[in-house]
Amino acid sequence: MLEHFEVNVGWSTTDTRVFLPIFFALVFFILYWFTAQSIKIKNFFFVKNNTDKASIKHFFFTKIFGFFSMGVIPTFLCLFFIPEFSLADYGLTIIPETTMFTLTWTLGLSILVIPLAYFSAKKPKNLLNYPQIRARFWTKKTFFINLLGWFLYLFGYEFLFRGTLLIPLEDALGVWPAIAINVALYSATHIPKGLDETLGAIPLGVVLCLLTLASGTIWIAFIVHLAMAWTNSITALKHNPETHFK
Repeated sequence: MLEHFEVNVGWSTTDTRVFLPIFFALVFFILYWFTAQSIKIKNFFFVKNNTDKASIKHFFFTKIFGFFSMGVIPTFLCLFFIPEFSLADYGLTIIPETTMFTLTWTLGLSILVIPLAYFSAKKPKNLLNYPQIRARFWTKKTFFINLLGWFLYLFGYEFLFRGTLLIPLEDALGVWPAIAINVALYSATHIPKGLDETLGAIPLGVVLCLLTLASGTIWIAFIVHLAMAWTNSITALKHNPETHFK
């Protein structure tokens, strides 16, 4: 006789607030990652264009796709299945009472991380992958596309991790369990970028989660992350011997 323990598979509101954000974050990050890394998709751009133009178009496609797959679609699904949470509840709002807190921490962290990003961006191992647009000759248009692509991508990325994947879990589980789950997934997404970024994402993720909860908005996390990405890509453009700005 096959004996087993009874498993309670009942579903509650708390289960919805925990399971769905994690499930959506996992599914749509996987969708983004394998789309961005797809050789077939990359070849689609490089077959029809010269190397510089293809690199620009592929970069912008992946960033736009990341914006929708991580920012727009999971948010829409969570708004539908967890209707008690609004966009403002997910941190997409401006709260007058915490505005000075947001500005102060945004400025303070940016002053801290921009020099760190600047010096690390010049390292040879960083220049192997950055700037992500591997065009040999950059113009003002290329430069603008690079900044806009990072802006859209990181907005979707930070809204996923600091909004969709944090607020409902904090409401259901409490602050530290929600942060633990959030940072575990956040750090795991950095594994392909190496040990340094994977480990660095842990303390940064904890800080950004706490500041998001304290401010009630995603703006600190988004702007600080954007400042790091812009600094890294611009510095890499300057120091990468294979790229030239016209």
